[in-house]
Amino acid sequence: MSTDLTEATAAGASARGLARNGAGGSGDLAGAPGDRATTGGGSGGDAPARTAVAIVPARGGSQGLPGKNVARVGGVPLVARAVHAALAAERIGRVVVTTDDDEIADVARAAGAEVVARPAELANATASSESALLHALEVLDLVSPSAAASRSPQAPALAHVTVFIQATSPFIDPADLDAAVSRVERGERDVVFAATPTHGFLWRERADDADGASAVGVNHDPGNRPRRQDRAPEYLETGAFYALRTDGFTAARHRFFGRTGIQPVHPDLAIEIDDAADLARARALAPRIDRRLAGALAAAQAARAAGSGATAAGGAAWPADPRHPFIDVDAVVTDFDGVHTDDTAGLDELGRESVRVSRADGAGVARLRDAGIPVLILSAEANPVVSRRAEKLGVGCVQGLADKGTALREWAATRGIRLDRIAYLGNDRGDIPALDLVGWPVAVPDAAPEALARARHVLQRHGGHGAVRELAELVLAAREAGAVAATATRGGAAHGAAASVDDDWRGERDARAAAREARELEPAHPTRLQREAIAAASAHPPAAPPAPEPAPAP
Repeated sequence: MSTDLTEATAAGASARGLARNGAGGSGDLAGAPGDRATTGGGSGGDAPARTAVAIVPARGGSQGLPGKNVARVGGVPLVARAVHAALAAERIGRVVVTTDDDEIADVARAAGAEVVARPAELANATASSESALLHALEVLDLVSPSAAASRSPQAPALAHVTVFIQATSPFIDPADLDAAVSRVERGERDVVFAATPTHGFLWRERADDADGASAVGVNHDPGNRPRRQDRAPEYLETGAFYALRTDGFTAARHRFFGRTGIQPVHPDLAIEIDDAADLARARALAPRIDRRLAGALAAAQAARAAGSGATAAGGAAWPADPRHPFIDVDAVVTDFDGVHTDDTAGLDELGRESVRVSRADGAGVARLRDAGIPVLILSAEANPVVSRRAEKLGVGCVQGLADKGTALREWAATRGIRLDRIAYLGNDRGDIPALDLVGWPVAVPDAAPEALARARHVLQRHGGHGAVRELAELVLAAREAGAVAATATRGGAAHGAAASVDDDWRGERDARAAAREARELEPAHPTRLQREAIAAASAHPPAAPPAPEPAPAP
């Protein structure tokens, strides 16, 4: 891997301040304790400066859980979830992943991060995370504010705060990141780290059992057990993130130094993935937690919009509704049975099968084709009814498959389409190889549990009742928003070209950020464009799909 930095696809642009007007917390999750950032909002409040840099160390050689940093939770690789959370924070202006692994690097770039090549000696099992952070800061030319006089005017602004984020914590609330950064920026603390409150009684087994006591209380007197409400909470470090004063960290070369503070996070978010059991638990919790994070962010945006007298697109306030994510892809691939159909079949007296399909799906596929978005049906079913339906829709079809993953790889390679730029809609275990490959794995609501566990988004409509149409509408909404963002990007670039050298750099950075607004983040961390689309969809919900039509018998 080259040691050069890649060009940032969304690195930190200050234009995200325009995209997310106002800062502040996303709201407590079920009463999560602790302060939230309150730097934005209100009438005419300015967005905070995005001077913090977030660094995500993610090496490829995990021993306890191979491939851990790219394991999917909620359909999104762990390292991408960390990048998305940082991009959604109001006070973070640059997001960097330092890694020794090509796959992790590709995922990080696709998620919107810059990538620093991590040397092998800093990526072995004994290397500290601090060593990776210090190396990244040095490569990024962000180590010492005292060197500012010798820096190029085209260099990025120095980071007063460095945010160390661990990819193995899948549930990070951007509001918690903002609150931690704010406390360091204000000089209140030198270090602020994520921790969750606990009132648990801790015990330790004794090595010397000579006195007959097999265990001793660690944080309590076993003979005096006060009620929970009578005890002040203690805090368990989650490992999710650490906001560090940059110059203090580079001097101490350790994450803890100076005045240390705690950023309380909700216990539901305090999951760290070390083994397969942790990963399974995170996957089980992801649908509920991601929806709560999405709702909290949307509610905070609505509150800020109300405070400034603004409204979202369509005149509606931003609702807490994760049902309309931006699925920004270049192709749509689907299963057939249970997706285009309701997973049932009719049988006549001659043994001929027939299935029922939806006219709404046909209209949705037609719109995708008109927009130049390729559509493919992959099916394990050998019945000619599959190819007949594909022929009527005017889309490609490969059927009688034993391995949909291999077929999808070959089709994508032939078309020159990146797998992370494909949405795959499935419903059963046979779809898992394909769901695991693509950037947007999507499932119908009655899909098999194994398929639902891998889905990044679960549709509202069932197979044979408009599910394909629903996915088509989400993809087309993202495509239309991308066209709007591209227009804004061209305008910003033209303005930057007429400015000074420093303004050129800022204009280019802003243009990259405007382009990033058109790309998707996971449902838990929607962008401004996503929130406006959610509002518009809520104000004008789509009409109910027409009744299903029978497909022709083979």
